[in-house]
Amino acid sequence: MHNKLFHARLAASSMRTVAAFSFLLTLVACSQDADVGSPQTASDTSVSDGETEPTQTTEVPSPTPLPTSTDDETTADETTGTEKPELEKDDVKWTSLFNGKNLDGWKNTEFGGEGEITVEKEQLILDMGTPLSGVNYTGKIPKINYEVELDAMRVTGTDFFCGLTFPVKKDPCSLIIGGWGGGVMGLSSLNGQDASENETTNYMEFKNGQWYHIRLRVLDDRITAWIDGKEIVDQDITDREISVRIEVELSMPFGFATFETKAALRKIRVRELTEKEIAAAKSTPAELETE
Repeated sequence: MHNKLFHARLAASSMRTVAAFSFLLTLVACSQDADVGSPQTASDTSVSDGETEPTQTTEVPSPTPLPTSTDDETTADETTGTEKPELEKDDVKWTSLFNGKNLDGWKNTEFGGEGEITVEKEQLILDMGTPLSGVNYTGKIPKINYEVELDAMRVTGTDFFCGLTFPVKKDPCSLIIGGWGGGVMGLSSLNGQDASENETTNYMEFKNGQWYHIRLRVLDDRITAWIDGKEIVDQDITDREISVRIEVELSMPFGFATFETKAALRKIRVRELTEKEIAAAKSTPAELETE
C-alpha cells in the first residue's frame, strides 16, 4: 500500500518537474522571438508604405552661395557671356602731347636768346631766356571746340611762366599766366589789346616752385580758362579780332613761351569736345561748371 502511494507521488513530482522545465523553455523561446521582431530605431531605418528599409547615412555638402550683383560691379554681356565694364558718366578721350621721356613732337622755338629745352623727371623744362624761351608742338591740334590742360610751374624768375599760344579757327591767341611783374593773367590779344589791358585781365599771386593746373576751353564763340578749378577767363569772342603779340608769333599755331623765367611743364594733353558738351557749354554759365 505504502509502495503504491510512494510511486504515485514520485510520478506526480516528475510530471511537475517536466511541466516546469517545458514552461522555462517556452519563456526562453518567446524572449528570442521578441528580440528578433523588435522595431529598429529611426537612425537605422526609414519607413515607406508600411515597410522598414535600411537607411544609409551620407554627408550632403552645403550649397555654394551664388554671387550677387550690384550697380557698381561689372556685368556680363547677355549675348557673349563676357564681362563688360560699366561705362563712365563721361567717356572722355584725351590725347597726350608730351610723353615725359623726350622731346618727341616738340621743337625749340628760335626766338633768339632762348634758353635750353630739356626733359627732366617727366617734366618739360624751359630754361630762362633773354628774354624769351619756348617750344612748339609739331603735331596736329584741333582749331575749334577743344580743351587743353596741363600743369605748369615757375621755377625761377618773376614773369610769365606759361604763355600758351593756341588756334581759334584760323586765328591765333595766347593765354598768359603770371605776366607783367608776375601776377597778370588774360588773353592776348582782343581787338589789338593784350592781356594787361583788355576785359580778360585778371590777377593772382604765383609762388615759385609750386604747380598750377591750367585748363583751357576753345569754342567758336567763347574762350574759357581755369587755374586749379577756378575760372579766370570767360570771354565771348563773337565779332572780336583775335591775335597774338608780335613777340610770340613764332609760337604759332601751338606752343609755350616764358619771359625771363625758367618754367616746368607736365601732363600736357588735348581733347575734342563732343556735340553734347558743346551744347551744354553754350547753355550753361562757365562759372557753374566743375571739372
